[in-house]
Amino acid sequence: MTQPKTVTRSTNPTRKTSVRSVHKKNTISKNWQEGGSRDERGRLIREALFKAAAETVGDVGYEAASVAMITQRAGVAHGTFYNYFETRQDVFDELLPTIGKQMLSHIRKCAEKGKNMLEKEEFGFAGFFSFLKDNPHFFRILNEAESFAPNAYRAHMELVSQDYVRFFQRSAARGELAGYEEPEFEVIAFLLMAARSYLAWRFVREANKVGNVPDWVVKVYAKFIRSGLACAQETCGQSIIKPLIDSGQTDRRRSSRISK
Repeated sequence: MTQPKTVTRSTNPTRKTSVRSVHKKNTISKNWQEGGSRDERGRLIREALFKAAAETVGDVGYEAASVAMITQRAGVAHGTFYNYFETRQDVFDELLPTIGKQMLSHIRKCAEKGKNMLEKEEFGFAGFFSFLKDNPHFFRILNEAESFAPNAYRAHMELVSQDYVRFFQRSAARGELAGYEEPEFEVIAFLLMAARSYLAWRFVREANKVGNVPDWVVKVYAKFIRSGLACAQETCGQSIIKPLIDSGQTDRRRSSRISK
């Protein structure tokens, strides 16, 4: 009798999702049930709720993620949620900053393989995608946070950008980044943050390859930063915007004189 049911479920995508959800719920609930002391169980329950919230938001988004869905996945009673978080928004506001810190820790560890700033950035870039592979829910948590958890989004952007700035400050102290001044470090940070985000959207999310960024994309990124970050002071290009503006003003003055 059980064999026909198994076959029926395997051919139904909806059923597959349901089975996976139950499996996740049981895995999470088992963790907190193994806690020894009351304090340990409390800590594990909170971790289970947090993990369940991250997975739920990653699956259905912030708006659709309900407390009921989170507690069901964590394997705890509905009311237990409110022993650890006052509202659903409270856990939403913790998701991105907390996972963002985990991401930065992972990237730093990957970057340690590099011998200089450029190598560290290349290894860190690859580390970002390996983090996405291990945490597939992060991309949606990040991208929807600006609308549904704006405080968390601002905190995350500040955290990542300032970590980048400190990285550039240490590099400059070693004689690297000769072509840039310290006030420019934040601009570089946001340029590289945007590159990671959009490349993840194009070559991972859209291609349904969780974390598996193509090697040639990594090589292009490496070529880009080696050309842009390693330039010496005298060879770094100057902005062409101001000359173009001045040129336009000069042309207008010439035209005015001619018309007279």
